[in-house]
Amino acid sequence: MDNSDLVNVLLVEDDQKLAALVASFLHQHGFAVRVVHRGDLALAAFSECKPDVVLLDQMLPGQSGLQVCRAIRQLSDTPIVILTAKGDARDQVLGLESGADDYVVKPFKPSVLLARLRALQRRLVQHVTKPDVLEFGRLSIDHDCRVVSLADERINLTTMEFELLWVLASAQGKLLSRDDILNRLRGIAFDGFNRSVDVYISKLRGKLNDNPRDPTCIKTIWGKGYVFNPFAWEV
Repeated sequence: MDNSDLVNVLLVEDDQKLAALVASFLHQHGFAVRVVHRGDLALAAFSECKPDVVLLDQMLPGQSGLQVCRAIRQLSDTPIVILTAKGDARDQVLGLESGADDYVVKPFKPSVLLARLRALQRRLVQHVTKPDVLEFGRLSIDHDCRVVSLADERINLTTMEFELLWVLASAQGKLLSRDDILNRLRGIAFDGFNRSVDVYISKLRGKLNDNPRDPTCIKTIWGKGYVFNPFAWEV
């Protein structure tokens, strides 16, 4: 494989044995991996190597993974996967609210991490044969350019926020359960404890000026799921 075809990964992990294992495994499967072991070195490494995806340990010396995540998110929408030893839902929600696109709980099998990375790759593939744009009044979603505009003003979304909006908008007017949404986003089933969908819905509503107390653009159907309202964006 030519080096230009490799997917570049920045791995920020203070456990050197784990980092070496993950880097070796990913390299065998077509990834180029840059490793740093401290949080306070991560941002400089990110700027230097311009990775396609960041694997970020939550507990790091120098600077926490959540701090690094927020700093990177200020600069880029590069996908970020949090590696955490904390399986508590609150810690996972904190990671997502800091701008992460996904999380993997330690200890994990390298094959599980590889599957998550490949899922991210599939979501990032752009179709070059024809434009893929959804328009609803003032709202425009361009999948090829990955641009969302509301009343001609560009809305900055993370990779996962964009993909969630695309999933909802593509099913315009149709009820999608959390299980439906997670399967379309990650290829995994809703386990009853995973709050990532709710977190991203909340963040999307905030960025799209949808009233969180009485949402009309992305409606909640209690106990069932969410519905994208295609008529809410008319002038």
